[in-house]
Amino acid sequence: MIRVPAALGALDRVAAFVLGLGERAALPASALYRLRLAADELTTNIVMHGYRGAPGEITVDGGIDPDQVWVRFQDDAPAFDPRQGLRPPALDQPLAERRIGGLGVYLAFTAVDGFAYDLVAGRNVSTLVMLRRAEPRPPGGTDASDEPTE
Repeated sequence: MIRVPAALGALDRVAAFVLGLGERAALPASALYRLRLAADELTTNIVMHGYRGAPGEITVDGGIDPDQVWVRFQDDAPAFDPRQGLRPPALDQPLAERRIGGLGVYLAFTAVDGFAYDLVAGRNVSTLVMLRRAEPRPPGGTDASDEPTE
């Protein structure tokens, strides 16, 4: 578990924590990239939209289960479920006509296999989940090893 200030300067520490967890879980490179992307976006959302520049702290912990890796973020910013009003970005619209905001959270949710939000004792608790599965093999090809993966 780590505790970081609610500041964009803390992104490197959060990323190092998430990368270390994913590496210990032997996540494939693409899954590890997506988990870090989601963690970066969620942390940024907490800092920019939760605390809005006010001092605060974010607690990050995580775990490795047989079938998944999870990363949990807890903060004391005003209660907010980031899934509220979530909708896919209108990428077919001209940039000037697009709704501002929401793209980062949308990317975070679609990058991982699961997301949960709870309000527990006045704290925002957001959890990212990445399933532990092997990367798909290239079409017609093989991995470097034909050994089964866990």
